[in-house]
Amino acid sequence: KVPIMIELFRQADAGTLRLDEPLPIRNVFHSIVDGSVYQLSVGDDSDAEVYKNVGKTMTLRELCEAMITVSSNFAANLLIEKVGAGNVRATVTRLGGNGMLVLRGVEDQKAFDKGMNNETTARALEVLMLKIARGEAVSATADAEMAAMLKRQKFHDAIPAGLPEGTAVGHKTGNITKIHHDAAIVYGPRPYV
Repeated sequence: KVPIMIELFRQADAGTLRLDEPLPIRNVFHSIVDGSVYQLSVGDDSDAEVYKNVGKTMTLRELCEAMITVSSNFAANLLIEKVGAGNVRATVTRLGGNGMLVLRGVEDQKAFDKGMNNETTARALEVLMLKIARGEAVSATADAEMAAMLKRQKFHDAIPAGLPEGTAVGHKTGNITKIHHDAAIVYGPRPYV
């Protein structure tokens, strides 16, 4: 979800989209295997708010906020369709995020069954978070906005739980199957990723 956010902000910075433009909320996605339609289930997601807006619109910024702060899979899929998985991959490569591969949206069961999965490594996430922290992912302004969004993360049971109270942290959690992970920019006395 971090590289999707970076690509969204890159396209906004380039002027190909506006973060405040509305996007129709439809729970209709297409498998990368054969284009067949699939839907997401609110019961399998970490957030119900985007589902409440089906048939309405939300801004790209609102969707990004939901994707990052509450890990909305629905918002992530909508944004992947908007910015393009190929564009996300190109941006990850340009930033040096070797080991990260964004092929598709979440819950594409046909792709999963064929082993066509999104992948990442701790190092790839480190590289992307470091680029955001240094203002080198998109631009100083865009990166500051992304860092602020990461600081609004709602789940604090991973990296923040092990830090001294009051330490500012911008992070993105994730859960899949039995794997729980977190990647962070820690704004301590000596900031680190």
